[in-house]
Order: sequence, then structure tokens, then C-alpha cells
Amino acid sequence: MTATTAAVEGQPEKRAKVGYRSLFGIRDYRLLFAGLVTSQSGSWAYNVALVVYVFNATHSPAWVAAASMARFLSALLSSAFGGVIADRVERVRLMVTLDTIAMVVQAGLAAAAALNTPALLIIVLATLTSVTTASYDPTARATIPAVVGEEHLAAANSVQAAVENLTIIIGPAIGGLLLLVGPAPLVFAINAATFGFSALVVGRVRARSVPGDATEGGTLGPIQQMGVGIKAFFSSSTVVVLAGFSIVASFLYGTDTVLFVVLSKQQLGTGSEGYGYLLAALGVGGLVMAPFMNRISAMRRLGTIIVAALTVYGLPTALLAVVHSPVLAFALEAVRGGGTLVVDVLAITALQRAVSPDVVARVFGVFFALVLSAIALGALLMPILLGAFGLTSTLLIVGFSIPALSLLSYPKVRQVDRQAVGQLAAIEPRIAIMQRLDILGGASRATLERLALSAGEETVPARQVIIQEGDEADDFFVLVGGEAEVIAAGEAGVAQMLGTLTPPNYFGEIGLLARRPRTATVRAVTECSLYRIRGDEFVDALTAASLSAATLGGAQRRLARTHPSLSIDLARQVQATEPREAPPTGGPPQEG
Repeated sequence: MTATTAAVEGQPEKRAKVGYRSLFGIRDYRLLFAGLVTSQSGSWAYNVALVVYVFNATHSPAWVAAASMARFLSALLSSAFGGVIADRVERVRLMVTLDTIAMVVQAGLAAAAALNTPALLIIVLATLTSVTTASYDPTARATIPAVVGEEHLAAANSVQAAVENLTIIIGPAIGGLLLLVGPAPLVFAINAATFGFSALVVGRVRARSVPGDATEGGTLGPIQQMGVGIKAFFSSSTVVVLAGFSIVASFLYGTDTVLFVVLSKQQLGTGSEGYGYLLAALGVGGLVMAPFMNRISAMRRLGTIIVAALTVYGLPTALLAVVHSPVLAFALEAVRGGGTLVVDVLAITALQRAVSPDVVARVFGVFFALVLSAIALGALLMPILLGAFGLTSTLLIVGFSIPALSLLSYPKVRQVDRQAVGQLAAIEPRIAIMQRLDILGGASRATLERLALSAGEETVPARQVIIQEGDEADDFFVLVGGEAEVIAAGEAGVAQMLGTLTPPNYFGEIGLLARRPRTATVRAVTECSLYRIRGDEFVDALTAASLSAATLGGAQRRLARTHPSLSIDLARQVQATEPREAPPTGGPPQEG
């Protein structure tokens, strides 16, 4: 967790702007959301139909288990490499391609099932679907920050988690209803259509990523590139700690997949149908908690909140040892569903904020591989525990062990929280200065925190050149002390004084926005104190905040004095850096 996780506490004016209504005001996010809801609902319905088809074809629970494990293991093995693909290919195009391939495979599955082909072929096609879609989730997670901006991350993750909970409820119900009116091939065909619909709407997303390597110019092979994601994941103790809670929650979910069946049959008296009811209760709890996630994510001590939420997720399992009422069991599972949503959303938000954009997709590939491994371990461990201790003791062991583990980790979590709060206090003076810069007038508190964290402090002696006309534009500068003069020869080749800068002020933005060499020289008149911010960090901030017409107009007026041929193209270049719609904010800039 970085200081950015304390985004908007104590900033009511910012918080009011960062809600679910403003999130869905972003066109690209609406398109991603539509594709996500449709394809996930279809996939859950397809899961039900697949189990029914394989069981009816073989009358063997072992074949059903083989179908589930083949799909699960293929997703596990493909997940980390899927993150590599997501970083090396333009992400929107990749998602459309994956949707299209999945549509074709599912159409083939529908045809094969209609012809009553052997179950082995059906399982192979289902496995191929899992391999195809393994890159989709890390790609979507990596795309969301560029689409919604830092200030909407928690809300977007909360919505996605709510969608996942909702589709857990709706998807199987749709599958069951479709099987009442038609055969399994019909469900497979409908699932193919959902992938096709997702490809169409996601293809209309305007935000586009720039494919990257992060691996020495692409000279490393697939295994080494997956290693980049693993190294990035484990290089931050904060990421490991907070993501670790989500992985532990996934292990607990793996135990649920077995415990729910046995609990329903042996203790609640609801038969095999009770499994679906308990699973649906987790989804209901997540939906109830989802509207509160944006506010929770704005609190300062997120590590402590995650520990509490994981405890809430674990303890009700122990209470089930003495519960025989299906209604009460449903209520306890709803409480657990709220707890696991908090853990997952906050952990994923912390990952998105803490990891470099160059490797974020492959980090999520590693993360989801660990999540899938944890689910598998939980499911595999349950039959052993049930056979050794029985249902009641197993419920007590699982229910108390996870909260105990959370409490044991609390000292480390407190250290993470203290570090984040201390880091925020250290950068507060930088934030106060950046808030006064009109070019960052539309930036959220979270974006300002990220810029403040990345800023390096420098002192430049009098008469020293800070940036030179014609040099490559690399960084953005904030003047916090002293005076500097701006000189440009421009297209006329005659040096002229453009003005003097006094703090708080900034310069260096034109070359970054126009994507060209420096258009002016800035030289210290007196000793100057500066904040230096990497150019890509600065452009990312403006991508989230959007430039105002007045800000752009000021830059164009200065260019008109020295580089008139460039002033017309500046608006076009800036527009290319804006992947989402945002209301115009801010004011005219200073010299640069």
C-alpha cells in the first residue's frame, strides 16, 4: 500500500466527485462493463450446462471432476503467461481477439454437443476456452486504470467484484432455466453469442495501451518474461502482504467448494440444491457491501481493514458448526460474502496503485495464478480434513485458523499502515504546492499523491541551465523556490526573453505534450528549488485529470511566439493522450 491509498479522506469536495455515477459517466468504462457482465453471465450458465452434459453422457462423477480440473488447471497454468501477453499486445485489441476466439470455440462446443460426441472432446474444447480466456482478466484489470483514472480505481474494482458476485447468482440460474427449455448445446451456443457481444462492445473502447517489454527490449523468452512479473510482485513487501490476504481468502473459498456440499447434505438437510443456495449467499453479501467500497477505500489504514474483513470472512465458518437452520446459514454466508469483497477489492486496488504500469498486467497474471493455486489447495485439502476429523471439527478448524492467521500478521499490517500514513505526511507539502498549479487543477487527490511520491527534489545554482532548447523532453519541473528565466530562439533563430518564473510555477510541459524536443531554454536566475517529475508520470496524471481549453490555449499562445507551426498541432497531440472523457477543468499554465 502506498500513500495513495489514503486518497481522499478529509477531502469531501473530491470525494463527492468520485462516485459510481461519475464512474459510469466514462464512456469507455461503460463499454468494458457491458462486455464483462454479458460474458461472465454466459460463462456461469455454461459451467452448469457443461457439468450436466458430461454427467449425462458418462454417468460418472469422476468424469465431472475431470472436466472441472482440466479447465481449472489449464487456467492456472495459463494465468501467469497470460499477463505477459497482456503487457506485450495492445490490450483492447487483445481482449477483442480473445473474445472472438472464445466465441468460435464455444460455437464448436455447441456443435459437438449437438452431435453427441464423446465427453473427452467436450472437455478438450472446454479446456481450450479456459486457455483462451486466461489472459482476459489480467488484461482487463490492467486496462481499467488507464480508462477510469486513479481516482475511480476503487469504485471500478468494487463494481467489478459486484458483477462477479451478481453473475455467480444470475449465471447458474440462467443456465438452469435454459436447461429446462432446451438442451446443453443451446446454452453453449448462447455463451458463444455472449463472447461475440463482448467483442463488439469492447472493440469500441477508445483508450489504447502502448505494448511494452520491460524485459531488455524483448530479448527475454516467455519464461523469463513471466519471471519479470514474479519479481515485480515479490519486490514489494506491501504488495505481498496485502495481496496475500486475498490469496488466503481464495484458499478459504476453495474449502467452501467442498464444505458447502457436505454441510448442505449432512447438517442443513437441503440436499445437493443447498450448495447453490450457499454459493448464492456469498454473492448477495458482496452485492450489499459493494456500494460502500468507494468510501472504505478512501480510509487511511487499509491494512487494518483488510485484517478485520478476513476475520469476518473466516469466523462464520466456525459458527456453522452449531447451525442447523438453512436460513441462518444463508445469513452467515451473506456476512462472509461482504467480508471477502472488502479483502479482494482493497488488495486489487493496492496492486494497481503500487505496481509500475509497464508490468502491471503480468503482475496480475502472477496474482491470479496464486489465487487459483490457493483455491485448488483449499479444495484438495478439504476431503483430507473431513475424513480425518469429521464435519463439525473441520468447520471449527477452518473457521478459527484463518482469523488466527490474520491476527498473527497484524503487527506487519500495522507497520504497513504506519508507513503509508507517514509517507503521506512527508509528501503533504509537495501536494499543497501542486494543488496551486493550474495545470493540475483537474487532478484528483490520489493523482496528486502519486505525483508527489514520484517527484525528486533538486537545488540548482544561479545561472545554471535547467532545460535547453532542442534537447529531448524528458521531465516536468515544478519551481518551489528562487527565480528562473525563459529564453527561446524558436523558428526565427533569434533568442528572445519570454519571461521570468516565480514560485509556485512549472515548466517543461510543452515538449512532453507535443512529443517533441524542448521549445525553450529555462535558466536559473537565483538558486532554485525544484521538483522533478518523470515525463511519463506527468502525462499519466494529465490523462486522468484532462487539460482545460484555457491551459491548452496558454501553451499555444507561447508556441505562437517562437514556434508558430507547432501551436496548431499541440491540441491534436494532447487529445491523443486522453483515453477517456472528462469535464474541462483548470486554468492557463505558466511558462515552459
